[in-house]
Amino acid sequence: MRQPDIEIYLKDADRDEVIRWLTQILGPCTEWRQQGQTFKCEIDSAAGLIPLTWVPRAVGSWHSLFLDSPDTPWADDLACARAAHAALGVEIRCAPGGWQEEEGEEDADRWIKVSATGEEEIIWRTH
Repeated sequence: MRQPDIEIYLKDADRDEVIRWLTQILGPCTEWRQQGQTFKCEIDSAAGLIPLTWVPRAVGSWHSLFLDSPDTPWADDLACARAAHAALGVEIRCAPGGWQEEEGEEDADRWIKVSATGEEEIIWRTH
C-alpha cells in the first residue's frame, strides 16, 4: 500500500546533491524558503507540486527529507531510502512502515538502516 508521504533521514548528505537527485527523478524545485532551521520548496513534478521539507541536522548529523505527497515514484519510505542510498552513497534511515502515535513509543524507535553493508532493522532513539 502506498504511503501518503515519504520521510527519510540522510547522514551527512549535501542538500544540493539531494536536490539534484530529486530534480532528475521528479522535476525542478522552486526557490527555497527558510523558516527557522527548516527549508521548504515545491517540486514541480508531472503529478503536480510536491511539497518538500529539508531539516538540516534534525537528529545529530542526520538531515530529514520529507516529501508531503503520495505522488512520488516510491510506494514507501524504504523504497525511497534504497533509491537515495544508491544515488547518493550515504547511509539512510527510515521507519519500517507507516507509524501511528497510538502504536506506542517502542515502535517509534524501530528503524531500517540502508548502507553500504546492506539493510538492517535497528533501534534508533531520536528523542
